Amino acid sequence: MTRAVSIENLGAWLLKANGVSSDIAQVAARRQPVRTWCVRPGYRADLMAAGQPALLWVSGDRRRVTPGIWAVGELSGRPAVSGGKLRVPLALRWLDEDRRVHRDTVRADGELAALEVLRQPQGANPSFVTAEQMVVLRAYLPA
Repeated sequence: MTRAVSIENLGAWLLKANGVSSDIAQVAARRQPVRTWCVRPGYRADLMAAGQPALLWVSGDRRRVTPGIWAVGELSGRPAVSGGKLRVPLALRWLDEDRRVHRDTVRADGELAALEVLRQPQGANPSFVTAEQMVVLRAYLPA
């Protein structure tokens, strides 16, 4: 079986939040730190390690939130069970609203239109960005 992500092709882990059914918009507005994120057990979680880049993707309809990348950072450790769920420790930096990378921007870029989060929006955490896609995505992210 061919696996979609490997250490060799990993550009960043992409963690997803539902902007409609969660309070992530309020958390972002308060610049509240996000120190852990739930991930699904499996080979992807087994690949996760401290220092790997991480992006936070907020999904939802445009009436309530603007979907896209809202935060950037890195993993600060390996996933571990806490409170009965597998959680990965991380350090994220919220992007100012005008610096977020909107879903429409990503879709419009031919090199990013194949991002897993666009092809499989209902997929479990973690999703990922390939190394090649991350090179392109960096042009949209603040330094």
